[in-house]
Amino acid sequence: MTQTDPDLPPRLTDRAQLDRNRKRATPDGLFLQNLAADEVKDRLTEVNRRFTKPAIVTGFPEIWARSFPSAKIVADDDTLDLAPGAHDLVIHGLSLHWANDPVGQLIQARRALEPDGLFMGVMFGGQTLSELRAVLSEVEIETTGGLSPRILPMGEIRDLGALLQRAGFALPVADSDLREVTYKNATALIRDLRLMGERNALEQRLKKQLSRSVLSAVNDRYRRHFPASDGRISASFDLVFLTGWAPDDSQPKPLRPGSAVARLADALGADETKLSD
Repeated sequence: MTQTDPDLPPRLTDRAQLDRNRKRATPDGLFLQNLAADEVKDRLTEVNRRFTKPAIVTGFPEIWARSFPSAKIVADDDTLDLAPGAHDLVIHGLSLHWANDPVGQLIQARRALEPDGLFMGVMFGGQTLSELRAVLSEVEIETTGGLSPRILPMGEIRDLGALLQRAGFALPVADSDLREVTYKNATALIRDLRLMGERNALEQRLKKQLSRSVLSAVNDRYRRHFPASDGRISASFDLVFLTGWAPDDSQPKPLRPGSAVARLADALGADETKLSD
Protein backbone atom coordinates (compact mmCIF):
# COMPACT_ATOMS: atom_id res chain seq x y z
CA MET A 1 0.00 0.00 0.00
CA THR A 2 1.06 3.59 -0.54
CA GLN A 3 0.16 6.69 1.39
CA THR A 4 -2.31 7.61 -1.36
CA ASP A 5 -4.38 4.48 -0.58
CA PRO A 6 -7.85 5.77 0.42
CA ASP A 7 -8.05 3.12 3.15
CA LEU A 8 -5.10 4.64 5.00
CA PRO A 9 -5.70 7.46 7.51
CA PRO A 10 -4.23 10.84 6.52
CA ARG A 11 -0.76 11.48 7.84
CA LEU A 12 -0.41 14.27 10.37
CA THR A 13 3.29 14.97 9.91
CA ASP A 14 5.52 15.54 6.92
CA ARG A 15 8.54 13.65 8.25
CA ALA A 16 10.92 15.07 5.65
CA GLN A 17 9.97 18.62 6.64
CA LEU A 18 10.21 17.73 10.33
CA ASP A 19 13.75 16.45 9.78
CA ARG A 20 14.66 19.66 7.95
CA ASN A 21 13.20 21.73 10.78
CA ARG A 22 15.19 19.83 13.38
CA LYS A 23 18.44 20.27 11.47
CA ARG A 24 17.91 24.04 11.65
CA ALA A 25 17.60 23.98 15.45
CA THR A 26 20.35 25.68 17.45
CA PRO A 27 21.75 24.92 20.92
CA ASP A 28 20.22 28.12 22.31
CA GLY A 29 16.84 27.23 20.83
CA LEU A 30 16.72 23.83 22.49
CA PHE A 31 16.16 25.15 26.01
CA LEU A 32 12.81 23.34 26.33
CA GLN A 33 14.42 20.04 25.31
CA ASN A 34 17.02 20.57 28.04
CA LEU A 35 14.34 21.52 30.54
CA ALA A 36 12.31 18.40 29.69
CA ALA A 37 15.36 16.13 30.04
CA ASP A 38 16.23 17.66 33.42
CA GLU A 39 12.64 17.27 34.62
CA VAL A 40 12.55 13.61 33.59
CA LYS A 41 15.81 13.01 35.50
CA ASP A 42 14.34 14.65 38.59
CA ARG A 43 11.18 12.56 38.38
CA LEU A 44 13.15 9.34 38.04
CA THR A 45 14.96 10.09 41.31
CA GLU A 46 11.56 9.82 43.02
CA VAL A 47 11.05 6.27 41.69
CA ASN A 48 12.32 3.63 44.08
CA ARG A 49 14.02 1.68 41.34
CA ARG A 50 17.46 1.45 39.72
CA PHE A 51 17.25 1.27 35.94
CA THR A 52 20.07 -0.50 34.11
CA LYS A 53 18.66 -0.92 30.57
CA PRO A 54 17.16 2.45 29.56
CA ALA A 55 16.17 3.54 26.06
CA ILE A 56 15.17 7.01 24.88
CA VAL A 57 13.04 7.88 21.86
CA THR A 58 13.84 11.39 20.66
CA GLY A 59 14.28 13.67 17.69
CA PHE A 60 17.20 15.43 19.43
CA PRO A 61 19.65 12.68 20.40
CA GLU A 62 22.48 15.01 21.45
CA ILE A 63 20.35 16.59 24.20
CA TRP A 64 19.01 13.36 25.69
CA ALA A 65 22.26 11.40 25.32
CA ARG A 66 24.02 14.07 27.37
CA SER A 67 21.48 13.69 30.18
CA PHE A 68 21.30 9.86 29.97
CA PRO A 69 24.72 8.70 28.69
CA SER A 70 24.05 4.99 29.32
CA ALA A 71 20.75 4.89 27.43
CA LYS A 72 20.12 3.50 23.96
CA ILE A 73 19.03 6.44 21.79
CA VAL A 74 16.29 5.69 19.27
CA ALA A 75 14.90 7.93 16.52
CA ASP A 76 11.19 8.75 16.78
CA ASP A 77 10.37 7.06 13.48
CA ASP A 78 6.97 5.50 12.88
CA THR A 79 8.59 2.12 13.65
CA LEU A 80 10.83 2.33 16.71
CA ASP A 81 14.14 0.48 16.80
CA LEU A 82 13.31 -1.25 20.08
CA ALA A 83 13.53 -4.99 20.74
CA PRO A 84 10.65 -6.59 22.67
CA GLY A 85 11.28 -6.86 26.42
CA ALA A 86 14.80 -5.45 26.16
CA HIS A 87 14.51 -2.47 28.52
CA ASP A 88 13.50 -1.69 32.08
CA LEU A 89 12.95 2.01 31.23
CA VAL A 90 11.74 3.69 28.04
CA ILE A 91 11.62 7.50 27.82
CA HIS A 92 9.84 9.31 24.99
CA GLY A 93 11.63 12.65 24.91
CA LEU A 94 9.50 15.61 23.80
CA SER A 95 8.67 14.33 20.33
CA LEU A 96 5.46 12.30 20.71
CA HIS A 97 3.35 15.32 19.67
CA TRP A 98 4.69 14.89 16.10
CA ALA A 99 3.83 11.17 15.89
CA ASN A 100 1.49 10.11 13.11
CA ASP A 101 0.27 7.32 15.39
CA PRO A 102 0.88 8.22 19.07
CA VAL A 103 -0.95 5.14 20.36
CA GLY A 104 1.20 2.98 18.11
CA GLN A 105 4.32 4.64 19.51
CA LEU A 106 3.17 3.95 23.06
CA ILE A 107 2.35 0.32 22.25
CA GLN A 108 5.82 -0.14 20.78
CA ALA A 109 7.35 1.41 23.91
CA ARG A 110 5.31 -0.92 26.16
CA ARG A 111 6.37 -3.99 24.18
CA ALA A 112 10.01 -2.93 24.53
CA LEU A 113 9.69 -3.02 28.32
CA GLU A 114 10.30 -6.04 30.50
CA PRO A 115 7.47 -6.84 32.97
CA ASP A 116 7.09 -4.03 35.53
CA GLY A 117 9.31 -1.76 33.40
CA LEU A 118 8.64 1.97 33.45
CA PHE A 119 7.58 4.24 30.60
CA MET A 120 7.97 7.99 31.00
CA GLY A 121 7.06 10.36 28.20
CA VAL A 122 7.00 14.12 27.85
CA MET A 123 5.27 15.96 25.04
CA PHE A 124 3.71 19.33 24.27
CA GLY A 125 0.06 19.46 25.36
CA GLY A 126 -3.03 21.39 24.36
CA GLN A 127 -2.20 24.73 26.02
CA THR A 128 1.05 25.06 24.07
CA LEU A 129 1.09 28.24 21.94
CA SER A 130 -2.59 28.82 22.74
CA GLU A 131 -2.03 32.58 22.45
CA LEU A 132 -0.39 32.39 19.03
CA ARG A 133 -3.03 29.94 17.83
CA ALA A 134 -5.84 32.31 18.88
CA VAL A 135 -4.25 35.40 17.33
CA LEU A 136 -3.38 33.69 14.04
CA SER A 137 -6.93 32.37 13.76
CA GLU A 138 -8.49 35.80 14.35
CA VAL A 139 -6.22 37.61 11.92
CA GLU A 140 -6.47 34.98 9.18
CA ILE A 141 -10.26 34.88 9.33
CA GLU A 142 -10.41 38.67 9.12
CA THR A 143 -7.90 39.02 6.27
CA THR A 144 -8.51 35.89 4.18
CA GLY A 145 -11.93 34.65 5.29
CA GLY A 146 -10.57 31.22 6.24
CA LEU A 147 -8.10 29.22 8.33
CA SER A 148 -4.99 27.28 7.38
CA PRO A 149 -3.18 24.62 9.48
CA ARG A 150 -0.23 26.61 10.81
CA ILE A 151 0.15 25.14 14.32
CA LEU A 152 0.20 21.47 15.24
CA PRO A 153 -2.98 20.31 17.02
CA MET A 154 -2.05 19.03 20.49
CA GLY A 155 -3.99 16.82 22.88
CA GLU A 156 -5.47 17.82 26.21
CA ILE A 157 -4.11 16.12 29.31
CA ARG A 158 -7.19 13.93 29.89
CA ASP A 159 -7.06 12.61 26.32
CA LEU A 160 -3.31 12.04 26.51
CA GLY A 161 -3.69 10.10 29.75
CA ALA A 162 -6.29 7.90 28.06
CA LEU A 163 -3.70 7.00 25.41
CA LEU A 164 -1.68 5.22 28.10
CA GLN A 165 -4.66 3.01 28.91
CA ARG A 166 -5.31 2.30 25.24
CA ALA A 167 -1.67 1.25 24.86
CA GLY A 168 -2.03 -1.28 27.71
CA PHE A 169 0.02 0.42 30.43
CA ALA A 170 -0.72 -0.30 34.07
CA LEU A 171 -1.01 2.45 36.71
CA PRO A 172 -1.16 5.28 34.13
CA VAL A 173 -0.58 8.87 35.27
CA ALA A 174 -0.61 12.14 33.31
CA ASP A 175 0.26 15.58 34.66
CA SER A 176 1.09 18.95 33.19
CA ASP A 177 3.75 21.61 33.76
CA LEU A 178 2.71 24.90 32.12
CA ARG A 179 5.64 27.21 31.37
CA GLU A 180 5.35 30.86 30.36
CA VAL A 181 8.06 32.37 28.14
CA THR A 182 8.19 36.04 27.17
CA TYR A 183 9.26 37.46 23.80
CA LYS A 184 9.75 40.87 22.27
CA ASN A 185 6.89 40.23 19.83
CA ALA A 186 5.17 37.48 17.83
CA THR A 187 7.85 37.66 15.16
CA ALA A 188 10.49 36.79 17.77
CA LEU A 189 8.35 33.89 19.00
CA ILE A 190 7.95 32.48 15.49
CA ARG A 191 11.69 32.86 14.93
CA ASP A 192 12.35 30.99 18.19
CA LEU A 193 10.12 28.11 17.06
CA ARG A 194 12.47 27.71 14.11
CA LEU A 195 15.47 27.62 16.47
CA MET A 196 13.65 24.93 18.50
CA GLY A 197 13.07 22.80 15.41
CA GLU A 198 9.32 23.14 16.06
CA ARG A 199 8.18 25.08 13.00
CA ASN A 200 5.17 23.86 11.04
CA ALA A 201 5.72 20.33 9.69
CA LEU A 202 2.08 19.38 9.16
CA GLU A 203 1.43 17.28 6.08
CA GLN A 204 -1.46 19.56 5.08
CA ARG A 205 0.27 22.83 5.95
CA LEU A 206 -0.02 25.90 3.77
CA LYS A 207 3.50 26.36 2.42
CA LYS A 208 3.06 30.07 1.74
CA GLN A 209 4.66 32.25 4.39
CA LEU A 210 2.72 34.90 6.30
CA SER A 211 2.68 38.18 4.42
CA ARG A 212 4.17 41.28 6.01
CA SER A 213 0.74 42.82 6.50
CA VAL A 214 -0.64 39.70 8.19
CA LEU A 215 2.46 39.36 10.38
CA SER A 216 2.17 43.03 11.38
CA ALA A 217 -1.47 42.48 12.35
CA VAL A 218 -0.49 39.38 14.34
CA ASN A 219 2.15 41.37 16.23
CA ASP A 220 -0.32 44.14 17.09
CA ARG A 221 -3.12 41.76 18.11
CA TYR A 222 -0.82 39.58 20.18
CA ARG A 223 0.60 42.56 22.09
CA ARG A 224 -2.89 43.81 22.93
CA HIS A 225 -4.34 40.47 24.01
CA PHE A 226 -1.39 38.73 25.71
CA PRO A 227 0.95 41.39 27.12
CA ALA A 228 3.75 40.56 29.54
CA SER A 229 5.98 42.97 31.45
CA ASP A 230 8.07 45.69 29.79
CA GLY A 231 6.06 45.67 26.57
CA ARG A 232 6.83 42.03 25.84
CA ILE A 233 4.37 39.22 25.07
CA SER A 234 3.72 35.92 26.84
CA ALA A 235 3.71 32.46 25.23
CA SER A 236 2.62 29.19 26.89
CA PHE A 237 4.40 25.84 26.58
CA ASP A 238 2.45 22.99 28.13
CA LEU A 239 4.72 20.05 29.04
CA VAL A 240 2.60 16.95 29.62
CA PHE A 241 4.29 14.04 31.40
CA LEU A 242 2.97 10.51 30.86
CA THR A 243 3.93 7.65 33.16
CA GLY A 244 2.91 4.01 33.00
CA TRP A 245 4.22 0.55 33.82
CA ALA A 246 4.43 -2.61 31.75
CA PRO A 247 1.87 -4.96 33.35
CA ASP A 248 3.15 -7.45 35.91
CA ASP A 249 1.46 -9.73 38.48
CA SER A 250 3.39 -8.04 41.30
CA GLN A 251 1.62 -4.70 40.74
CA PRO A 252 -1.32 -3.61 42.93
CA LYS A 253 -4.72 -4.44 41.48
CA PRO A 254 -8.06 -2.70 42.03
CA LEU A 255 -10.48 -4.58 44.30
CA ARG A 256 -13.32 -6.50 42.75
CA PRO A 257 -16.62 -4.53 42.90
CA GLY A 258 -18.67 -5.58 45.94
CA SER A 259 -15.67 -7.01 47.81
CA ALA A 260 -15.53 -4.30 50.51
CA VAL A 261 -15.67 -5.59 54.08
CA ALA A 262 -16.48 -2.25 55.75
CA ARG A 263 -19.23 0.32 55.19
CA LEU A 264 -18.22 3.77 53.88
CA ALA A 265 -20.55 5.45 56.38
CA ASP A 266 -18.73 3.75 59.27
CA ALA A 267 -15.33 4.81 57.90
CA LEU A 268 -16.49 8.43 57.62
CA GLY A 269 -18.32 8.38 60.97
CA ALA A 270 -21.47 9.58 59.21
CA ASP A 271 -25.13 8.78 59.69
CA GLU A 272 -26.63 6.79 56.86
CA THR A 273 -30.13 7.73 55.72
CA LYS A 274 -32.08 5.35 53.56
CA LEU A 275 -33.56 6.98 50.46
CA SER A 276 -37.26 6.61 49.87
CA ASP A 277 -38.38 4.54 46.88
